[in-house]
Amino acid sequence: MAAPRARKFRLAAACGLILVGAFSSASAASWTVRSQPARLVNGSPLLFQVKPPAKLESLSGAWLGHQLTFSYDATTKSWFAFAGVSLDTAPGKYALELTGARTATAAPLAFSRKFAVARASYPRIKVELTVEKKFTEPTPEQVKEIEEGQKIKQEYLNRVTPDRGWSGKFLTPADAPISDVFGSVRIFNGTASSPHQGLDFRVPSGTPVAAMNDGAVLLARPMFFEGNFVVLDHGQGLLTLYLHLSEFKVKEGDVVKRGDVIGLSGGTGRATGPHLHVAVRWQGTYLDPARLMQLALP
Repeated sequence: MAAPRARKFRLAAACGLILVGAFSSASAASWTVRSQPARLVNGSPLLFQVKPPAKLESLSGAWLGHQLTFSYDATTKSWFAFAGVSLDTAPGKYALELTGARTATAAPLAFSRKFAVARASYPRIKVELTVEKKFTEPTPEQVKEIEEGQKIKQEYLNRVTPDRGWSGKFLTPADAPISDVFGSVRIFNGTASSPHQGLDFRVPSGTPVAAMNDGAVLLARPMFFEGNFVVLDHGQGLLTLYLHLSEFKVKEGDVVKRGDVIGLSGGTGRATGPHLHVAVRWQGTYLDPARLMQLALP
């Protein structure tokens, strides 16, 4: 009787392994999680797109220490959220942690997937620039003005509006050549600054500047370094910043559509001449505006 029992045990164990293997495979296959772009680099904006295995009431996530709020797209039956990779993120694999809420009585669903982040090859261009002495050696009164500006930016630029305000592709704010790119190293009066955190357009003073996407005007005021400064809140922690304007065409609290004129270009603040500096900030992290404009967004 020992031999038949042993054969039954081996058969049961084999069936158990098959079932466990099938369940694990099905569990992993039931979630579809993609990023756009497929290849992630430091400084990259991105869109996560998720198809869960069951109907959800809401979906949230965690990525590189940031909390994500997903929106649902009924046409594709998928969830999506904007995210990014900071410029100083080291190459490696990083987990996107997902939590899906179902009904009040059903247990939440959880899933994790790792995404590889590579190092981008940003141009390391050193350009000698000269600006007014006050921007490198400010007086005590100017230091006080700088500190006030820092408080304002700390208060406003770290705000996160959970709901999505943006819709579709982000457009260029000006039809003009690029004069400086994200990630380059610049030198002011012989002193190297941190990597350039935006995109510069070579435009003459008075050129109309367009909103890159739908949003609300978070800031529209003069600042010490930024000059006449407009910040648009696009929701999900995504902001676009427009610097050195000669004139405002919006005020704080206004709601704008993609392509609306928000100001005129200029050379106010710490600028070597008339140009438009545009930056993209997501939950306190600066991202490459050029890469943002390449994304095909819903």
